[in-house]
Amino acid sequence: MRDVTYRTSTADRLTVPVAEVAAKSVPAPRQIAAPTGFVFRENRLYARTRRVLDVVGVALVSAAAVPIMLVAALAILIEDGRPIFFRQRRVGRFGRLFTIYKLRTMRKEKCADGFSPTSGRDPRVTRVGYWLRKSSIDELPQLLNIARGEMAFVGPRPEMPFIVRQYESWQHLRHLVTPGITGFWQTTCRSTVPLHLPEATLLDLEYISAASNITDALVIVKTFRQIVSTEGAY
Repeated sequence: MRDVTYRTSTADRLTVPVAEVAAKSVPAPRQIAAPTGFVFRENRLYARTRRVLDVVGVALVSAAAVPIMLVAALAILIEDGRPIFFRQRRVGRFGRLFTIYKLRTMRKEKCADGFSPTSGRDPRVTRVGYWLRKSSIDELPQLLNIARGEMAFVGPRPEMPFIVRQYESWQHLRHLVTPGITGFWQTTCRSTVPLHLPEATLLDLEYISAASNITDALVIVKTFRQIVSTEGAY
C-alpha cells in the first residue's frame, strides 16, 4: 500500500473554484494560529473499505429512509408547496463543486445561499422544516450524494463556496478528504461554533488525522445519540 503525503505550511493554499457564486460578506473570524507541520497520509485500505461500507450503508438506510422522506415530502407540499427538495452547490474534496440535496426546510423565497439557522426561531424556517431539521430528516436525500461518491457518512461538513472563498489559507486543508454528513464538528459543537470559523476547521483537521473505520463508527454512534436527543439541531 502506498500512502500519499501532503506537507503543508501556512503559505500553502488549495485553490477552490468559486467563480459561479456571487461574493458575499462573511463575518471576520477570531484569529487563530494556523497549525504547523500538518501531515496527511492517505490510507488506501481505509479509503477503499470506507467506500464499501458507505455503499452498503446507503443500501441499508435507504430501505427505511424512503418511506420517511415520502411522508416528509407530503408535509412540505401541504404547508409550502413545491419544490420538495433543496439543491445547493457545495465545495467537496480538492475544492471540487458538487450539488448537495436536502429536503426543503426554508420558505421558498428564503432558499438562497446564507448562514444556517442558529436557533429554533429563525423566521426563514417553515413549521414542517423546524421538525425536519430538529430530527435531521432533512439530511436524508444526501444518501444520493454518498452513492455518487461526492460525500461519505463521516467527514468534514461541506461548505458553500461564498464562505470557502474567504477562508484562511490553512482552512482549505479540510478539503483533503471527502466531506461527510456527520463528523467531529457536528457531534461536539454544532450549536455553539459556526462551521466557517477556524475553531471548527481545527476539529476537521483533528478528524482527518484520526480517521479510521473505528473512528467513523464512534462518530456515527454519537450522531445517533444526538438525533434521538435532538441536541444542537436547528
